[in-house]
Amino acid sequence: MAIKYLHTMVRVLDLEKSIAFFALLGLVETRRYENEKGRFSLIFMAPPDQPECPVELTYNWDGDEGLPSDGRHFGHLAYRVDNIYETCAHLAANGVVINRPPRDGHMAFVRSPDNISVELLQAGDALTPAEPWASAPNIGHW
Repeated sequence: MAIKYLHTMVRVLDLEKSIAFFALLGLVETRRYENEKGRFSLIFMAPPDQPECPVELTYNWDGDEGLPSDGRHFGHLAYRVDNIYETCAHLAANGVVINRPPRDGHMAFVRSPDNISVELLQAGDALTPAEPWASAPNIGHW
């Protein structure tokens, strides 16, 4: 039996805010499906060099009362980045809270507008610990 990864689906409450958040991470829209009868949209976003590994943003046009208040029911999304310090600085400059700063030069966590936990991992070896990250505290939960 063969198996192939397709995507990870997350429900979103504000489609434009969620698209903007994942774009800050460097993901691009690869596909969109609008279902008038079902009144929902599916937007697939992926790293430009990995279009086969998307996150599917599911948006229900009439709201989603059943959405859990804490999106951690599935765990987290994880992305490898070229420079974790630059990535975290870019996100912070755009208003994203760095919940678990990359104190170790290797790993950080942030949250999407829908409270989805996103892990960022340094490509290759960990960077040398550096300020302001080395002494930055955790903020909230991740």
